[in-house]
Amino acid sequence: MKKYIVTINGKKFEVEVEEVSKNEQTSVIEAKKETAVSSHDKDVKAPMPGTILDIKVKVGDKFKKGDVLFILEAMKMENEIMAGEDGIVTEILVNKGNSVSTEEILAKYK
Repeated sequence: MKKYIVTINGKKFEVEVEEVSKNEQTSVIEAKKETAVSSHDKDVKAPMPGTILDIKVKVGDKFKKGDVLFILEAMKMENEIMAGEDGIVTEILVNKGNSVSTEEILAKYK
């Protein structure tokens, strides 16, 4: 086991990670690549189930990659939902206090 200290949303946690040997490793999953760029709105989705604690943007707001768009409480932790790219908010589909599921669309942008 290896111990690491990780920082999530400004809070430090100590985690232990079990080492896996080459013959124990079963599969490698590659990250999904964005391929097509269209003029249609794109979605901001919830990465996990939880409750919307705060909405940091409103319709018409411009944002940059890395800006915090939502605060989602999951497993008693506040998680920042950040922009993956620059954009302009075209629609917000949730309200503060809403419970959301994994991959639920929170907002649309272009």
